[in-house]
Amino acid sequence: MLRDDGPLVPLAGCTDVYVNLNFGTSKDTRFLNLWPLVDLRRIEIRDGLLSIGALATYTQMIRSPLVRKRLPILGAASREIGGVQIQNRGTLGGNIANASPAGDTLPVLAAAEAVLVLKSAGGTRRVAFNSFYTGYRKCVARRDELITAVEIPPFEGRQWFRKVGTRAAQAISKVVMAAVRAPRPRIALGSVAPTVIRLPETETVLEDGGSIEEARQALSREIRPIDDIRSTAEYRRRVSGNLLERFWSETA
Repeated sequence: MLRDDGPLVPLAGCTDVYVNLNFGTSKDTRFLNLWPLVDLRRIEIRDGLLSIGALATYTQMIRSPLVRKRLPILGAASREIGGVQIQNRGTLGGNIANASPAGDTLPVLAAAEAVLVLKSAGGTRRVAFNSFYTGYRKCVARRDELITAVEIPPFEGRQWFRKVGTRAAQAISKVVMAAVRAPRPRIALGSVAPTVIRLPETETVLEDGGSIEEARQALSREIRPIDDIRSTAEYRRRVSGNLLERFWSETA
């Protein structure tokens, strides 16, 4: 249907699509409901990878023993998205496809170096999450493709997640960070650039034994925050540095 009858907008939990429809800001008029596709809700280990179906809800990820064991920061992020109603309907695939730089699960996937499984009528391909976004709300997925799963390889290191917003839930992030303390640290931020971003320069400073002040300076060079209705660029820059410092001290 996506290939032959498009353009169609896939619907999952609808927690973002319905907001845009309600405000009259959506130009889309034709939709494809994916909610009945229960096979896309599976959370399992497949070939050594943690495989999470695109229709897995935040509630599922909060409750999943596999997520708690392999990627606890994904459960932490899921607990801070909306209220219980949103957690019961919102999906991981929807958060990815929505492509907001403030998506709370996205820094987790960036730090975990996840891989996205994209399927079309013509076949399947895999795309590294950190190569998926090309700009603000833009990605490499074609209109005839669906995100069907997220694959996370095993990795070592202490995981860390923090969201800074007006309140802990039911508020869009002002800054959100996911990180892993390992020989080469992994650090990802949301709400500080047009897309969620990794911080390779900052990671290298810490890997090479640089000071936290040097790492803060590197972070400041790598992010591109803006002033908007929720915050200011200066606030986001300062909070991002503070989160980096907290991550490094709390995982020492």
